[in-house]
Amino acid sequence: MPTTALRPQDYLETLPEDRKQAMAQLRSTLLENLPSGFSEEMSYGMIGYVVPHTLYPAGYHCNPSLPLPFLSIASQKNFIAVYHMGLYADPELLAWFTAEYPKHSKTKLDMGKSCIRFKKPDQIPFELLAQLAAKITPQDWIDRYEAQYKK
Repeated sequence: MPTTALRPQDYLETLPEDRKQAMAQLRSTLLENLPSGFSEEMSYGMIGYVVPHTLYPAGYHCNPSLPLPFLSIASQKNFIAVYHMGLYADPELLAWFTAEYPKHSKTKLDMGKSCIRFKKPDQIPFELLAQLAAKITPQDWIDRYEAQYKK
């Protein structure tokens, strides 16, 4: 859903009451578990976690003035979304996640190439998302990104 929020906290404050707690917990989970080096910012109208220009001066190839995106969270119209580019770029990580998901949730996995959708905020598997967040460092992401981009 479109937002004009300039800071993640502002974004959270604009959410409907039934989404605020889950999104705040999701944000907290990511901040606690993402490896050091990622930066949190508003990115594409979502709360984003990026590799800053200080670590990757080249930036995002589609727009080098932007930092390299990695993970985003958003409250969409019908679901809460986690966009994790590592799942799109790393088949082994995707296989791990899809195998682990049923161990952490009673719901069927609703997922696109990099988007994990949660229709009910109370069914978000925060522990699994914490594990997922911790699996890729900024340098790992840079290496994977460059390997894919240079093909």
